[in-house]
Amino acid sequence: MSMILRKWTATIRTADVEEYTRYVEETGAGDYRHTAGYLGHQIAVRDNGDGTSEFSTLSWWGGMDAIKAFAGENPETARYYPEDDRYLLTRPETVEHYRVLSGSPPSP
Repeated sequence: MSMILRKWTATIRTADVEEYTRYVEETGAGDYRHTAGYLGHQIAVRDNGDGTSEFSTLSWWGGMDAIKAFAGENPETARYYPEDDRYLLTRPETVEHYRVLSGSPPSP
């Protein structure tokens, strides 16, 4: 089985980390869970020490067709939700995809 890691990273205010995590779990991660081929996800945060944090979503998929079912025909384009701009200090246009060679995704 081919497994793909999809990584999206942006910068948010450190004070918003908990609230934005809940929002992402309800929106993007909620949509992940309803997409065939979704294998799991994690949210990772790194404090930049200046009142901002790097916020990343890592999601695992059974292949690019599964990612397209979630993201659309151009899967490299980042997918955003209505309230994202309220939290985001940066808004990357693209995501990164990696072919997973070993290991396993988190349990959905």
